Amino acid sequence: MAKIVIIGSGIAGLFAALRLADADHSVTVVTKQRPIDSSTNWAQGGIAAILDKTDGKGIESHIEDTLASGDGLCNVDVVRRVIEEAGERIRDLLNIGVNFETDATGRFHLAKEGGHSHRRILHAKDATGKEIERALNDAASAHPQITLKPNTLAMDLIQREHGNPEAGVAGVWCLDQEKNVVFTEPADILMLATGGVGQLWSQTTNPPVATGDGLAMAYRAGADVQDMAFIQFHPTALALHSDRPFLITEAVRGEGGVILDDDGLETWHADCETAGVGKTISPGPYSFTLKHSPLGSMATRDIVARAIDQRLKQTGKNHVYLVTSHLDQEHLKNHFPTIQKRLDRHGLVLGRDALPVSPAAHYIVGGLAVDEFGRPRSRTSGEPIPALYAIGEVACTGMHGANRLASNSLLEAVVYAARAADHILATPLSTNETALSEWRADGLEHLTEHVSVANDREALTKTMSREVGIVRRFNRLHRAKRRLNLLSQEVDFIWRSALPSREIVELRNLILVGELVTKDALSRNENKGLHFNSDLAVDEEP
Repeated sequence: MAKIVIIGSGIAGLFAALRLADADHSVTVVTKQRPIDSSTNWAQGGIAAILDKTDGKGIESHIEDTLASGDGLCNVDVVRRVIEEAGERIRDLLNIGVNFETDATGRFHLAKEGGHSHRRILHAKDATGKEIERALNDAASAHPQITLKPNTLAMDLIQREHGNPEAGVAGVWCLDQEKNVVFTEPADILMLATGGVGQLWSQTTNPPVATGDGLAMAYRAGADVQDMAFIQFHPTALALHSDRPFLITEAVRGEGGVILDDDGLETWHADCETAGVGKTISPGPYSFTLKHSPLGSMATRDIVARAIDQRLKQTGKNHVYLVTSHLDQEHLKNHFPTIQKRLDRHGLVLGRDALPVSPAAHYIVGGLAVDEFGRPRSRTSGEPIPALYAIGEVACTGMHGANRLASNSLLEAVVYAARAADHILATPLSTNETALSEWRADGLEHLTEHVSVANDREALTKTMSREVGIVRRFNRLHRAKRRLNLLSQEVDFIWRSALPSREIVELRNLILVGELVTKDALSRNENKGLHFNSDLAVDEEP
């Protein structure tokens, strides 16, 4: 029986934990807050899947849509294998207890989102992630082989040989945030399922825990990264000064919602009045997004987000509008109760009011470069780092290419969680006999409380938002690089003499990830998917 430590409690981490625990391994799940405080829990849209393996046309269509969204950079073999495996993983989720929405006949109700040519997205109304997290958390909490450690912050990976990634990892140093003490957590196998990096930007749909911890820890331990420049900004986050950004799922547009700017909204309203009572005019032809794609509001996220970003810069406005007043109000309220509950705070109603929306950082397509089993590669040798796995948003598998197709992320997470777990189960394991040192065992008594780093974090998020956002330029990227370097030096100075805290650990990780994103963006000489540098496309400059 191996001791397996999984850092992160979203769909990837908990699915892998259950699979490994069912095989009688001892699994410890370390999570920074509560298990429900993951990006999975915040996911509204759903999970894209073709359930029938004999549905060749459906599978090929899903593959084609994924490749088109990825803009030529997807790993075709990975895409095919993940999509072909979808049906089995959905059945696993159903067996664990996930309840997807069905229609009156008992068939799954399938939604459609931007970039999808057909309805193929399973969902639980507009709280799919919450339902998946509920079922997985219930199962994990009840499993005798799984130990959950909430309010525990992973700080750094422990190498079997210091400075030698090829020797593998042996555990992780963690901060018990309740007792405020650092402890050593040994592991025969360590799996990173730490999610994304949305907190790098001022406006994000991600939860507070999305600070790139797994990415940063693995990079410091010698792991390689890939495609870090590809950051997906969700086009339609509710944009109100009195509230944080709140994702308005793409499925609203799948049901007929349309994105309009002020001019389009005014003209549409005027034409509706001219047409007279009882006559419905579709707002679709009035959308400025049609200038960027014939799919208009249903184009892929990169196109729609850039279209909105360009329009906001041209008009000086803070938001555009998501219009649904031409749709059936009761139908929308029934399908999107979570969204309506949030809108209730502000007196807004689906099917009646134009919703103010703007893009917000949502998903990192790049991440740790992993193989087909989710094993991160060493930067020095290119070989898998022994005893280390990475699954979910923290990993870059090649599935998404330059731009993730909506609702493919939960699918990829559960497929790679199963692959990583199955690879561990199929591989002879040797228990780790390495004697692990305590964290900073030679200098703990000299550490002091650090000064507040709130201003440094604000400077970081402002820099990333202004200089490394939806549309980039080389001079802005170089400016970001210089500022991030200064911040890195300052925080490193504090880190070397400070008692650990969540505040300083997260900032240290965010700065490193910001440097990696900026470095990759600077290295690219063409625009692909989510990376758009206006210096490389003068004729298209937003």
